[in-house]
Amino acid sequence: MVIKNAGEVKVSVPVVPARSQLIAPGRTKEDWHNFAERLVPGGDGGPWKEAFEGFLLARLQSRYITPIAAVRDALKWNGEGFAIVSIQCALIEFLAALREGKRFRYENPKPPHEYRNSRDLFCDFLRRTAPFASMFTKAQAWDFYGNVRCGLLHEARTKGEWIVWASGSPAVDCQRKIVYRDSFQELIESYIRDYGRALVGNALLQEAFLRKFNDLAD
Repeated sequence: MVIKNAGEVKVSVPVVPARSQLIAPGRTKEDWHNFAERLVPGGDGGPWKEAFEGFLLARLQSRYITPIAAVRDALKWNGEGFAIVSIQCALIEFLAALREGKRFRYENPKPPHEYRNSRDLFCDFLRRTAPFASMFTKAQAWDFYGNVRCGLLHEARTKGEWIVWASGSPAVDCQRKIVYRDSFQELIESYIRDYGRALVGNALLQEAFLRKFNDLAD
């Protein structure tokens, strides 16, 4: 739009309204802030169940679980396990950060609720948190992180003789260096369900949940 005023020509720049960003299907950042007013750590468990189902689980299903299922169910058997395990590793880091209520900051992270090096967060989650803890020692978690997680995300391959197969037991066989992608996904989804049940009555998890979702809605 061009506006003339007293012999001058001024160009007005159209105002673009701020775009609402969804943090879960049909849920904006504003929706979260309004809902979060109902969440009291150690208080009524009902709103926490709603927060888990309406914000976290819906977010995970739409952004991770359903896409993984779509790739898996295509049944191409042409190496799609690499894509699946890459997504699983990204999901595990998010779940680890959620459990601790931490945010990633590349420069000048401020402890205790910010981190830059994901290795300790990722590996501590695997070796200390059920149902993953039974499969990993500290050394094995570091091996998985370096040769599977980092190998896939940085070089689009597994390293250190690790391979990806479809299904087997245990979900991650650290001795034979095999990730059974479908079994691993079942384990991840089992953890998410257990986390949802624990969130309803665990004040520490609730405080961490608030920190993480407040950051997502920042």
